[in-house]
Amino acid sequence: MASELVLAIETSCDETAVAIADRCGNPLVSRVASQVAIHAPYGGVVPELASRNHNADLRPLIESVLLEAGAAISDISLVAATSGPGLASSLLIGDTTAKALAAGIGCPFYSVNHMEGHLLSPFMGRQREVERNVALIVSGGHTLLIDVGGIGNYRLLGSTKDDAAGEAFDKVGKLLGLPYPGGPEIAKRALTGRADAFDFPRSMIHSGDFHFSFSGLKTAALHVKERFKGPPGEQEVADFCASFQEAIIDVLVSKLLHAAVASSLKLVTVSGGVSCNHRLRERVGNACADSGIEVLLAEPEYSTDNAAMIAFAAASRRNAGIPASSLHADIDPNLKLA
Repeated sequence: MASELVLAIETSCDETAVAIADRCGNPLVSRVASQVAIHAPYGGVVPELASRNHNADLRPLIESVLLEAGAAISDISLVAATSGPGLASSLLIGDTTAKALAAGIGCPFYSVNHMEGHLLSPFMGRQREVERNVALIVSGGHTLLIDVGGIGNYRLLGSTKDDAAGEAFDKVGKLLGLPYPGGPEIAKRALTGRADAFDFPRSMIHSGDFHFSFSGLKTAALHVKERFKGPPGEQEVADFCASFQEAIIDVLVSKLLHAAVASSLKLVTVSGGVSCNHRLRERVGNACADSGIEVLLAEPEYSTDNAAMIAFAAASRRNAGIPASSLHADIDPNLKLA
């Protein structure tokens, strides 16, 4: 096994993830120890449980990833970890472990913003440089539009004023009594539903800026559910999910295309956990094709929390000449991207 490998750790929330990549950040092995089943009974992430399981899972996961890659610890030339944003108790597990590994190996350590990992993930494995683009990051905790000028050159165009799109999906899923997490369950049921069955608001779609708001949509969903006479039937739930999903996607697609046109850019990217949504991917693809705009979508396996995107971001920063991080640098649960 050739040296010059990157080892990355991601523990920003409830997924323990480790990846090995080549020196350019192309993933060789990427594994995630999911905690979904652990947190499902609570309907959301319990920070103490998350950090406890990170602590138990991380070392065996590192060992198994190295074994699968056929690599020795001496083959690692760069170690990276997520430093924020996220849960402080979770971030500390991965950050501390990565720093200890870097110190022991005697190699550079890169502290990576979790959102930069998402931001750059559409370029992973494509054998092309990160180009100027308008990026939509849409996840459980964030909904952002970013003008990407290059590695480390990011300008915030807009963000959510309240709930993130993924948070709205999950909370409405819980409202409907769907299994946790609610977002994928809504998408699944929407496949057999009518998107015009219920008239949900498209908040801020004509605001003239690049900001989002989904709290009003969540409230509207509550009011619609209260009009049901008894428990909703299977088709009624499907129609509700399809209509709710379409309302969110209408806003996301409209804002993304608006930002691209306003920035005179012909490339957009979409990443984050919600970018796994099949309907969103379809709508973005069609809208961009109609507008003559190229779109790069993060691969589904690298859309939810994973360490491969952290490895890619760290390798990209190193290869762009950005200095390594200090081993004394602290985590930041509220770390901003731009």
